[in-house]
Amino acid sequence: MNDTIAAIATGTAVTAIGIVRISGPEAIAAAERVFSPADGKRLSAHADRKLVYGTLSGRRGAAIDICLATISRAPHSYTGEDTAELQCHGSPAVLREALDALFAAGARQALPGEFTRRAFLNGRMDLVQAEAVIDIIEAETAAGAENAVGQLGGALSRRIGAVYSSLLDLEAHFGAVLDYPDEDIEPFEAEECRIALSSAAEELRRILGTFERGRILREGVRAALIGRPNAGKSSLMNALLGYERAIVTNMPGTTRDTIEEKAVLGGVTVRLTDTAGLREAEGEAERLGVERARSAAEGAELVIAVFDGSAPLTEEDEETLAAARAAKRAIAVISKRDLPAALSAADLGGGFNAVVELSSRTLEGVDGLCAAIARLFPSPAAPAGEILTNARQAEAARRALGSVEAALDALTSGLTPDAVLTGAEDALSALGELTGRTVREDVVDRIFERYCVGK
Repeated sequence: MNDTIAAIATGTAVTAIGIVRISGPEAIAAAERVFSPADGKRLSAHADRKLVYGTLSGRRGAAIDICLATISRAPHSYTGEDTAELQCHGSPAVLREALDALFAAGARQALPGEFTRRAFLNGRMDLVQAEAVIDIIEAETAAGAENAVGQLGGALSRRIGAVYSSLLDLEAHFGAVLDYPDEDIEPFEAEECRIALSSAAEELRRILGTFERGRILREGVRAALIGRPNAGKSSLMNALLGYERAIVTNMPGTTRDTIEEKAVLGGVTVRLTDTAGLREAEGEAERLGVERARSAAEGAELVIAVFDGSAPLTEEDEETLAAARAAKRAIAVISKRDLPAALSAADLGGGFNAVVELSSRTLEGVDGLCAAIARLFPSPAAPAGEILTNARQAEAARRALGSVEAALDALTSGLTPDAVLTGAEDALSALGELTGRTVREDVVDRIFERYCVGK
């Protein structure tokens, strides 16, 4: 990290404002070579984090924009290094020319996520906070953004840090008693150790208890739309998406393959899969489509079973009923309520979490479906920022909990103190991986692969 990096932080599309970021030991000097403040002073003579008005010059020295610039000196910056930022008009040509001028001034192209990676390596944030940055960028709901911002602010890190600190105190006291028996150190009491380990285990369980809902908050719910041909699955998908994504005709078997799209329904991100109609297939292509429909239903966290409300149940509907009743969660949709009714909720029997009647054409009843989904997947009870949404973090927390429970078992079984100490040390190691205190370089590389350039 002894070099200087630069990147366009706002992408390549035309925007009102375009931002170029610079970080590293020569960041301010590089910015000075391309930006001239209107007040005649050097950029470095201005105060940190103050916007400065001036002229931006390209590689050949010609003015290419009238814009703003700001600087932040180490260590009080996002990356912990000297940084500068050029806030230009959002012309891709201007941004590219500004970047080329910075390269000529000694900077190099930043890699994806390199600004945040430098912030992590320089101790400006831990790994939980670093991962929250990309979660904010990718957030698809307000709840997801709120949780990511809370994590970036350190809410989850503080909870994890409290467990880490308590185990570290335990290990330090335990180790002092064992290593310095002749010193006047207060002897370690088994009950005190049990209380500390039990408290750590309970807090880790609480943190892990938020993960399933948190994962849904971040990744969305896998939902399969199933039903016999012409039940109204594709029409419902189009209604939920708000545009014509799936082809709809009166001919049975129009949908031959699965179609996947995302939508926010009842405040929940849902990964909708429209499937082929469940029936005895009439050809190889349709057979494969029906197999994929069954597979999608089996792997879904939610099955939305669609029944044609303008016709009585048929033998083909029976397979839909069986697949829905075997699912983890299932909502029955009686469609085509804009037509004369020939099917009621009572005709479907039990086995559904909810039954909704709607019309994909008029959209009447669609709100009821969204409300049913919201009830099945409520937001986690934990405060925003303290919800575990990351599989890597959850796996490390599980290992930490397992090690704490092993230490408790060793204590209860009357094993030697070093067995208890080993469990505490393993838990500390796992928590260190969670926050990045002891994380491996390949894990860090994998995390920052998700980022875009300029972040």
